[in-house]
Amino acid sequence: MNLTRASEYAIRCILFLATRKPDQVVSRRTISEEMDIPTQFLSKIAQRLAQVGLIEIRQGARGGYLLARRPEDISLLEVIEAVEGQIFLNQCLMRPDSCQRTPLCPVHQVWARARDELRRILGEADFAELARQELATDYPSPRGVGSGGTHD
Repeated sequence: MNLTRASEYAIRCILFLATRKPDQVVSRRTISEEMDIPTQFLSKIAQRLAQVGLIEIRQGARGGYLLARRPEDISLLEVIEAVEGQIFLNQCLMRPDSCQRTPLCPVHQVWARARDELRRILGEADFAELARQELATDYPSPRGVGSGGTHD
């Protein structure tokens, strides 16, 4: 399973917002520049994140994005599934009726356990902890200047 670019950008967006103060509105341009996300792509991703209640979009001159919930209440799994849909590792998990072997297949059981474990791990990864780790890491800025992509 590979995450799409949309999921990677959605994760970056939520992570960036999680490093900010609660209720801090951050401009689309700031997030785009700091997290190396194409502006137009960010707009589309933000719409999806807003639809599922992960972020709020504020319009106007002082508009931008902010988290709709506390970072500790948002999991990596939620963000991925907001963009990708529910995680499935293969067809027999997504559509059990697609294979007549599914009810008895020993491989199907392994796929199911692997999917459950992956979902558990991603579900336990909350953005409060990820933001703490992000703030402790000194990344070069995407433009090659400055000292940390997420530090002000």
